[in-house]
Amino acid sequence: MVKRKTAKKIRKAHRYLGIFIGIQFIMWTVSGLYFSWTELDEIHGDHFRKEQPQIAAFGNLSSPTQLHPGLEVSSAELYGISGEPFYFINDHLLMNARTGEVIDKIDESQALDIAARFMKDDLEVENIELITETGKHHEYREKLLPAYVISYEGDENLKAYIGAGNGSFQTVRHRNWRWFDFLWMTHTMDYEGRDDFNNSLLRAFSLLGLITVLSGFLLWYISSPTVRKVVQPKKKNKKKAFQAN
Repeated sequence: MVKRKTAKKIRKAHRYLGIFIGIQFIMWTVSGLYFSWTELDEIHGDHFRKEQPQIAAFGNLSSPTQLHPGLEVSSAELYGISGEPFYFINDHLLMNARTGEVIDKIDESQALDIAARFMKDDLEVENIELITETGKHHEYREKLLPAYVISYEGDENLKAYIGAGNGSFQTVRHRNWRWFDFLWMTHTMDYEGRDDFNNSLLRAFSLLGLITVLSGFLLWYISSPTVRKVVQPKKKNKKKAFQAN
């Protein structure tokens, strides 16, 4: 069996490793439990949205190049904004599909009209604001900007985001989503941007976690009375056989 001094070093290493990564182990477990016990549809906020949102349909539209001869089009999307058709050209140009009028962004009343088509009718709007930038930890990160943020009354701190540049309904954010986002950050250990699952910190703690578990198995092996009963007789039999020879 392992010498007493060596066993003591293994116990000490296992103890300090456990203290060092114990909090992260708890966060992994708590976040994993939360993920497995919640429904993604609820996290996405589908229960705040209409099952069948009102999708506008239009006819007798002119093409973007007819409205603006010489315009080169690499992409085009059609949106309905307050009953009017609009083209969103090349990911930056918002143009009325009938008149050819180009606008920089939609206004607040148009944003509220778009939100009303997607959100449930019993929700009461509390306020609306325009945002032009977001940080790495913002709930609306890496999405179309500028955008209108429409806040609704209630304990859920519900917000709907509408792209100001093209009039598109972007996403919904609420209290449970924010809990999910926070726990996702602790799970991935990406404390800078939240969404990088291949960061160095996570890799390091994963390796340390594996070492901690293996050291625990090793401690069990060297301190188990059952293992001693099996190993020691074998050693004695080998010693007797060697002496006999």
